[in-house]
Amino acid sequence: MRSIWNGAISFGLVSIPIKLVNATENHSVSFRQIHEADGGRIRYRKVCELEEKEVTNAEIGKAYEDADGSMIPITDEDLAFLPLPTAKTIEIVAFVPSSEIDPLQMDAAYYLSPNGVPAAKPYTLLREALKRSDKVAIAKFALRGRERLGMLRVVGGVVAMHGLLWPDEIRTPEGVAPQADVTVRDAELDLADALMDTLGEVDIESLHDDYREAVEAMIAAKVEGGVTAPEMESPAERAGGKVIDLMAALENSVRAAKEARGEEEVAEVTPIKGRAAPKQSGTKKSTGQAAKKTPAKRAATKSTAKTAKTAKKAASKSTTKSTSKTASKSASRTESKPAAKKTASRRRSSA
Repeated sequence: MRSIWNGAISFGLVSIPIKLVNATENHSVSFRQIHEADGGRIRYRKVCELEEKEVTNAEIGKAYEDADGSMIPITDEDLAFLPLPTAKTIEIVAFVPSSEIDPLQMDAAYYLSPNGVPAAKPYTLLREALKRSDKVAIAKFALRGRERLGMLRVVGGVVAMHGLLWPDEIRTPEGVAPQADVTVRDAELDLADALMDTLGEVDIESLHDDYREAVEAMIAAKVEGGVTAPEMESPAERAGGKVIDLMAALENSVRAAKEARGEEEVAEVTPIKGRAAPKQSGTKKSTGQAAKKTPAKRAATKSTAKTAKTAKKAASKSTTKSTSKTASKSASRTESKPAAKKTASRRRSSA
């Protein structure tokens, strides 16, 4: 990576030679302005208003426009004599907890690289001191003609610096918050919490620029055959218009988030008084609902029960009759045995 600034970090009496390197890069697709009639490039030319002719960069200087519109020329020599101790130095002025830095102040990010072998030891000392203290360093530095505020912190194995806006460059949020008196119910907060829990965390590395990919695909399609990419549904169209019922929107959001994560059950929601709880998907039918049958089914069931009852009675009668008959025969046999014995005895006496 090419350095954009060379200087040193002033850490008390310790000086650490460093190189400043951009930590970010812009991947946006850039466009050129053209004349729609013939496709010719539109270019901006630097023209002097008094002479009405184009001038080169070597002929262009700086000036401050006064309130009355007059121009006050400012030369490089004028700026060179200004007291700017941070012209080639990142001067650390304090160490503070990172929580004291308002994210609104964050600006461009840079990596600080040690410049040369002698810088390795003090650079490592500063890096390890920042890690152990769990603090960030507040520094002042000059870049592109003006003094800036910076924050130094450890990222991986290197020291990174975030440019910070000066406190007076942060606007106060007057008139930004809702002016109407709005009350949020506990039930709405519960649903919002449920939605936050359902969405959960995300791996930042997995996120990408869908719009840039769509633009690149459209350009590739035009290059190949002059055909534009298919139109995509806008987020506003997918949302389905205005949100009228906040509770319903929250409930649907929780349900949709669950489905997107592949979870079958819908997040439990605290019902509001006078409002029916949302129906759970995949639940069993109620007993009363399962008990409901059509008239044909009830008639068939009744007929089957009647037939079974008649068969049962017939079987019972048959069994009783058979048992009585068997018992009668057994009794008859038992009674005829003494009579047979008497007859045999009489026959022997007559003989």
